[in-house]
Amino acid sequence: MQLSENKERPASAWRNRLHEIVFESETLSGRIFDLLIIWLILLSLLVVTLESVREIREDYGRALFYTEWFFTILFSIEYLLRLMAVRKPLRYALGFYGLVDLLAILPTYISLLVPGTQYLLSIRILRLLRIFRILKLSEYISEGKIITSALVASRRKISVFLVSILAIVTIVGATMYVIEGEENGFTSIPTSIYWAIVTLTTVGYGDLSPKTGLGKTLASIVMILGYAIIAVPTGIVTAELTRKAKQLSTQVCPECHAHDHDADAVFCKFCSSKL
Repeated sequence: MQLSENKERPASAWRNRLHEIVFESETLSGRIFDLLIIWLILLSLLVVTLESVREIREDYGRALFYTEWFFTILFSIEYLLRLMAVRKPLRYALGFYGLVDLLAILPTYISLLVPGTQYLLSIRILRLLRIFRILKLSEYISEGKIITSALVASRRKISVFLVSILAIVTIVGATMYVIEGEENGFTSIPTSIYWAIVTLTTVGYGDLSPKTGLGKTLASIVMILGYAIIAVPTGIVTAELTRKAKQLSTQVCPECHAHDHDADAVFCKFCSSKL
């Protein structure tokens, strides 16, 4: 029994040490590892961007190709290390950061079968979200979650608002089709609805415009209505922004891999494991 425990302890200590390096950013080794990964991400994004420029690709295409594969291999090794560092690899792999880490390396491998997909590697920029934890800016993540929760809480009101907007643009589009007709570019009700959406949102592409006096009058009303409508969803969401942000730590649970624990937390608030 004791021999079995001795065999398990080195493995557990090794995993804990690896977890401390690749997931924690409060230790020196973890901070160095995270900052190194961030610089590698930035350099790989630079390589992908430069490769999309024809002149640079023609002169340095082969060097950029090998450089991108170098970064991909490094990120693949990092991804495997992250899976090895957690007790439940599948939970991490299916989590947000796990999926982002996987998507950050897949395009290069897929490009072997589908040329051009390597440019999708720009998704690697999402990995920079870790910088909030690394630089102890967890309160920014908390603020982002407040906005997200406010949007979720407002979903019914916003849904009613969007349905109302769809009804308005449909009525306005159909009316404009009747007023202007095909001879003035409003060739169908869907085309007129498109014009109504562009006008109501104050985008104004200018590819369609009314020619008759009545049409211009209706367009003016829709433009003014557009400015008034913009304030509605803003007010709905603002009304939900009442929760206060809490100070969070950069600790990551080694058991369930949950983030955003309180600064003074000793145990995970999701699975009760010791942090």
